[in-house]
Amino acid sequence: MMIFLAGLLLAWSGRGEPAQATAQEAAVQLTVATTILPTVTENPLSTSISTTIEKPMKMTEPMVQEIPIPAGSRPHDVAPARDQTVWYTAQGSGELGRLDPTTGETHHIVLGQGSAPHGVIVGPDGTPWITDGGLNAIVHVDPDTEKVRLFPLPEGSDYANLNTATFDKRGVLWFTGQSGIYGRLDPVIGQVEVFDAPRGLGPYGISTTPNGDVYYASLAGSYIARIDLESGAATVLEPPTPDQGARRIWSDSRGQLWISEWNAGKLAVYDPGKDRWQEWRLPGDNPLPYAVYVDEKDMVWLSDFGANALVRFDPTHKSFKVFSLPSPGANVRQILGRPGEVWGAESGTDKLVVIRTSQ
Repeated sequence: MMIFLAGLLLAWSGRGEPAQATAQEAAVQLTVATTILPTVTENPLSTSISTTIEKPMKMTEPMVQEIPIPAGSRPHDVAPARDQTVWYTAQGSGELGRLDPTTGETHHIVLGQGSAPHGVIVGPDGTPWITDGGLNAIVHVDPDTEKVRLFPLPEGSDYANLNTATFDKRGVLWFTGQSGIYGRLDPVIGQVEVFDAPRGLGPYGISTTPNGDVYYASLAGSYIARIDLESGAATVLEPPTPDQGARRIWSDSRGQLWISEWNAGKLAVYDPGKDRWQEWRLPGDNPLPYAVYVDEKDMVWLSDFGANALVRFDPTHKSFKVFSLPSPGANVRQILGRPGEVWGAESGTDKLVVIRTSQ
């Protein structure tokens, strides 16, 4: 059952200019989600499940809100900052977008000729860092001056198809490239190093655990890998389902790694301490889990292209909740958040989406 509420419709300016009007109305959807309770069958390596659908639970559900951004942005990744700013990569226009979620005002910063930004994260310094496939470089933007600084891959590096980044506990930025590389940038000295990935093509999502370990997921390689932070060597870890298409990866508060398995339609978790895997198939006829993110309550969030929805998994009760997106073909490629909020980038609609989990 879905209850639609009238909200704010956001006005914006053209490419690269600050918005001239604040928000007047936005599409807001309150979704009463379906609870999916799995039946679990254990085996030594993994947990496979079948699911049954029960009646919706009677409780206040999180609110789903879509926020339009300039046409042609094609947002790929989104990163909410501590100062309430929400950054997003406008891959279609080669810019970094900045949203004020209070007013709905947007502003775009040009990153350079040929830019095609993929990922954006907020670093320990509170500023945005971008993986830019078009520039074949890591990009930093100063929020105050809007100065753009490029950290190109080493001379002689081929096109890396740069993807996603994470900071380790020492302040070093690690990144992936689907062309078959991963690498690191020391922002203090500006040095960029690149490593060849095991099995070549595929490195995609990347994440840092609470104890400082860094893992990445390989979409084409169908594995995850732990990176030795000193040598840079990667150790391959095999999920139990072959050719599952491990796409993105995120750590929970205990250091467990949650993985979206694009080809298999599953959510997986790997516990490094126990060297143990579990997997759950998402609900629906054709799940296509793309993004994965773990919030401050250790709830696991995924985007499902097949269902055009955001999906929440409760690790304690082993249950899914599905939150349908108002706009068809949203194609949320990445999820990030801050306490009480989960943000996604709708690459197919030129919108951002937020679910407010604390109301």
